[in-house]
Amino acid sequence: MRKYNLPIFIPHRGCPHDCAFCSQKKITGIDTDVTPAEVRELIKNFLKTIDLKSSSVEVAFFGGSFTGLKKELQEEFLKVAKEFKPQISGIRLSTRPDCIDGEILDLLEEYGVTTVELGVQSSDDAVLEMNDRGHSFDDVKKASELIKDRGIALGHQMMLGMYASTPEKDLKTVKDIIALAPDCVRIYPVLTLKGTKLERLFENGEYKPYSIEKAAELAKKARLMFRDADIEVIRIGLHSSEDLEDGETIVAGPYHPAFGEIVEGLVFRDIMEKKLLDEGTESGKLVFYADKSDVSKAVGHKKANKIYFREKYNTELCVLAKD
Repeated sequence: MRKYNLPIFIPHRGCPHDCAFCSQKKITGIDTDVTPAEVRELIKNFLKTIDLKSSSVEVAFFGGSFTGLKKELQEEFLKVAKEFKPQISGIRLSTRPDCIDGEILDLLEEYGVTTVELGVQSSDDAVLEMNDRGHSFDDVKKASELIKDRGIALGHQMMLGMYASTPEKDLKTVKDIIALAPDCVRIYPVLTLKGTKLERLFENGEYKPYSIEKAAELAKKARLMFRDADIEVIRIGLHSSEDLEDGETIVAGPYHPAFGEIVEGLVFRDIMEKKLLDEGTESGKLVFYADKSDVSKAVGHKKANKIYFREKYNTELCVLAKD
């Protein structure tokens, strides 16, 4: 059965803080508030485009801090989504760790919310404070426990390269998230966006963003750590949009529209390089078998892995689909 995620963005609504890196308008590509009536039309029109007999649809409220909205508005949005059950299989939302409590979860349970994603970003309290997050990692722990106790699936979102962070602190965040055992995670490299506090820090020389190569290598390590802990990574890098690619929005930082693909390519590169060093090659050719869906990942973005093995080992990489 094919799974669809219908994202509905409520940019910056419900969020009581302006984080150093945040520009929700630019990240989501949306700068106007959506109304419950518009949400109803979005869902209705989307459902017309798919075969419900062979598909499942999840409505996802992203962009702001959903549970930071006034309770009445939360209820209006959730009521609209619930109207379409069982045509939709679930309701997902993202929010802040300090916007979760028993009363909020009562409301989410009432309307059948199936997944809550928390914006963790970092497990280092000093980093959170320097980025004006307005919450601590203890808030993450408490919110995660409350969500899991209700039987709601838990997601965590983390960032690589925040102001005042380091690669070591980023990987410590991965370990701390693993200890909380979420069902899924998203990994985002920090971008310096126009009009944010981070832009001022960058221009003043107080903040140095990661390069694409450095961010991708760290994301690869995080990806493998989560995989080994049996935690699903559902996104690496921001979705591309016209706003992010207009040449003006991103001031600095590791943006690439295929960032996730680059990271997955590095994961396969490590596997193939180990095979090469352990087993050698046949007549200068490294043959690697991958699942059909993974062939392009193994080849790498724009054949990056083929180029890597040719230049470093004078070896031709041949990736074949498994039978």
